[in-house]
Amino acid sequence: MPDAPVTLSHVAREAGVSLATASRAINGSATRSVREDLRERVLETARRLGYSPDPSAQAMARGRTTALGLVVHDIADPYFSTIAAGVADAAEREGLIVTLASTQHRPDRELAFVELARRQRSRAIILAGSRLVPGEEVGTAPAGHDAALRDSLTAFRDAGGGVATVGQALGDLPVVEIDNAGGASALARALHDAGYRRFGVLAGPARLRTAADRTAGFRDALAALGCAAGDDDVVPGEFTRDGGYNAMSALLDRAGGPPEVVFAVNDVMAVGAMAAVRDAGLSVPGDVAVAGFDDIHTLRDVSPRLTTVRIPLDEIGALATRLALGRTGDDVAPVRGEVVLRDSTPLR
Repeated sequence: MPDAPVTLSHVAREAGVSLATASRAINGSATRSVREDLRERVLETARRLGYSPDPSAQAMARGRTTALGLVVHDIADPYFSTIAAGVADAAEREGLIVTLASTQHRPDRELAFVELARRQRSRAIILAGSRLVPGEEVGTAPAGHDAALRDSLTAFRDAGGGVATVGQALGDLPVVEIDNAGGASALARALHDAGYRRFGVLAGPARLRTAADRTAGFRDALAALGCAAGDDDVVPGEFTRDGGYNAMSALLDRAGGPPEVVFAVNDVMAVGAMAAVRDAGLSVPGDVAVAGFDDIHTLRDVSPRLTTVRIPLDEIGALATRLALGRTGDDVAPVRGEVVLRDSTPLR
């Protein structure tokens, strides 16, 4: 018959310590520590006997598992997958395993995933994605969704878990904030300096703060420059390639002809917009120039090369991880993007 598995009691007896001491040495403890010499003795005995600790016992002893929960809106979106890559790299350096959940832009799933991570006693939770414009209702989520989410995350933090959000703040929870309005404003000024005077905006979903802030920042800067984009020049659409295509098609169908340049509030929408221009028998940038926002890696080879606002998404993921684990102070300066002018918006 095969040998019986080595138990923690065997390790404690062989090391000459109590079962409680052996457990604290191997599994850790949220409240008690073990003398270093005893800890080394227990660990060496465990290695010699081939003892494998029980992950569930470790989690109970430490009060937390080694899991870091990351919740994003859409993992197929390069914006979120790049943030996730930064989180995964930073978590690995901390000895943590990332559990990833994609909400598919359903806020009710976002809250459900946070509650699940709380029940599973994750070490930390990171939320990456836009908050809702106050007063908006989305799908199965009530207008008070963000407040409920804030309360759930606050309870998790108060119980000893780590929390960080990416995008906009939720109450006083740690946040890596992105200066969406500032980046869009800088892009508007750069395009104005390049000679453009007639602008269109593919505004994204009005219910999302990220889209609303980028749209407002761009339009406010244009108004200050004396060439405001009117309401007819602004078309909403989903944060997807097809959303950009449909919004650009609607903009091209309006009376008065196409604008000189169109700002899509994210790069994926911008790619759809470029396809719509071509399908209408026009060219980019010959007939319509196009700009985006984010500078996602997977679209850097699009032709013509896309003018955009570069956001260091992988660095943001790593920073959010450090913030959630308490490796940096809670006061993190908002991340401001860098305008990158490329072939899709030549000088006029």
